[in-house]
Amino acid sequence: MILEGMASIVTGGSLGIGAAIALDLARNGADVALNYRKHKEEAEKIIAEVEKLGRKGLAVRADVSSFSDAQKMVDEVKEKFGRLDILVNNAGINWDGVIWKMAEDQWDTVISINLKGYFNYIRATSPLFREQKSGKIVNVTSINGLRGNFGQSNYSAAKAGIIGLTKTVARELGKYGVNVNAVAPGLIETDMMKDAPQNVKDAALQEIVLGRLGQPEEVAHVVTFLCSEAARHITGEVIRVDGGQYI
Repeated sequence: MILEGMASIVTGGSLGIGAAIALDLARNGADVALNYRKHKEEAEKIIAEVEKLGRKGLAVRADVSSFSDAQKMVDEVKEKFGRLDILVNNAGINWDGVIWKMAEDQWDTVISINLKGYFNYIRATSPLFREQKSGKIVNVTSINGLRGNFGQSNYSAAKAGIIGLTKTVARELGKYGVNVNAVAPGLIETDMMKDAPQNVKDAALQEIVLGRLGQPEEVAHVVTFLCSEAARHITGEVIRVDGGQYI
């Protein structure tokens, strides 16, 4: 197992891509902590699966947009697991609308969760990673942070900001042996996506050169690779997992 003996945090790990990442890390030997704000039952279900795999698991109620919640969670994970090696920032929301109709709280909420939330956890973990001279940070962004998307100015701006954050933190922490990368999924077939209108799926499929929607596990496998020593000379990169949708 390529992550044997490592401990991780996955934000937004109770559903969708985050849940797939949490389970893939555990299958590869890592202990896993995840946060939840509303989805306690789902979070505890994922942690039960982590523990069935023989790893330690921890579900923590924490709002990613809260600076203090992030620090408290990192402290709790360090106390329970005795170490922390991996941070996967994944938590995010959509609240779509064209720019001329977007309300201020619609903008602020998405930026606060999707971008500030990533800062909060990087800020909380980076002193530890810097001191121990090792660590892996993987930020989940989106191809829409690279290209934009109609009706998603808030979401695309946050996802673009994550890319800038990733590259800057990679520069700042590189001399301390910390790898910082991002994955940029295209349209992934999560439970939420399964309920999307067929015309939305059809439009995406027309863009995806492989001719199918991605699966959460396909994103998770790339995240696990970036958290492993096999990727020790990769940092500051954005890896698209989109079946060619961005091309």
